[in-house]
Amino acid sequence: MSQQQQGQQRPRDEQRSHQEAIKYGDVFDVSGSLASKPIAPQDASTMQAAENLALGQTQKGGPEAVMQSAAAVNEKIGAVRHRDVSDIARDQGVTVREVDVGGTRVVSEEVGGQVVGRYVTPEVPLRSAAPALGRRDAVTIGEALEASALSAGDKTVDQSDAAAIQAAEVRATGTNEVTPGGVASMAQSAADVNPRIMLDQAKTRLSDVLSDASRWLVADKEVTREDAEGVISAEIRNKRDMSTTPGGVAAAITAAARLNQKNK
Repeated sequence: MSQQQQGQQRPRDEQRSHQEAIKYGDVFDVSGSLASKPIAPQDASTMQAAENLALGQTQKGGPEAVMQSAAAVNEKIGAVRHRDVSDIARDQGVTVREVDVGGTRVVSEEVGGQVVGRYVTPEVPLRSAAPALGRRDAVTIGEALEASALSAGDKTVDQSDAAAIQAAEVRATGTNEVTPGGVASMAQSAADVNPRIMLDQAKTRLSDVLSDASRWLVADKEVTREDAEGVISAEIRNKRDMSTTPGGVAAAITAAARLNQKNK
């Protein structure tokens, strides 16, 4: 390619990068000023947090996943920076709403009041944790923790697990202190030591810490939505991708809260 051709190509590439920023209107059925806004990384992170809080997990292939992919492209081509957030997402909010319609959960996800995704999904069953959650009466925090030992027991304990377990223990006992020798203390020790252990099979797993969680709690209580929100927040704050672990502590607490609400 000649220098003249290179000179002609470079401005076109710069213009192309600017024009190819993925906007909301390119991937969602939205209108007005939102349609022309490039999808920013912090918009996607906010949607991820909203999905985690409302649903206990992010939805594969849902609006959050689309936004994350679009934001990654936009950041790569220089259209946005990693900490950028659109003014609409910042000022008008990102929300995930869940409505029960005849026993079917209808989820609506919105940016600035405009729907970017709406779908139906069944009640979260926590299938592998059924023995711990199968009772008809209220599920306690201790029982929910034991459920996560069944559903995600093979996961090695990390800082996100320790934070979630501590949040659960604090809510169960009603104190702000970690109980010496309790599940939160054991989880934190495991999270500190696991990174130093070379052999994976020698690392401490969730099942090692939570299999008898109820026995190690000095007090226990039935799980509420507020408990679930607190545990989810603690777990995602300690993960770089701000997501909850499938079947993990936050997911188990969330499923228990839904079951308790349903059985009231």
